[in-house]
Amino acid sequence: MALESVERTENGYLVNINDWTEEIATELFAEEGIAATQEHWDIVNYVRQETLNGDEPNERSIMKAMGKIWGRKVSSKEMYEMFPGMPSKQGLKIGGCPQSTRKGGY
Repeated sequence: MALESVERTENGYLVNINDWTEEIATELFAEEGIAATQEHWDIVNYVRQETLNGDEPNERSIMKAMGKIWGRKVSSKEMYEMFPGMPSKQGLKIGGCPQSTRKGGY
């Protein structure tokens, strides 16, 4: 399934989380201007899983989780270098999740 075949909100988020595929995520990375590495995919998969579990991950929880996965301390600066439009927001968008309703990073 390609990105143009799924319904999206005015801000570009998928309307139905179940429409998401890795192919769509790859197109969303390109649309966001992000050259995805394995670490980018780790973040997207994490926020997607948290959302499917009924939680809305924030910057701090993403940094803590990635620190465990990557085996090192992860800084907020590093997160914003990877996702300049805010890790939780861009991660949710690329992960096919609903748009965050939270204000701020924490």
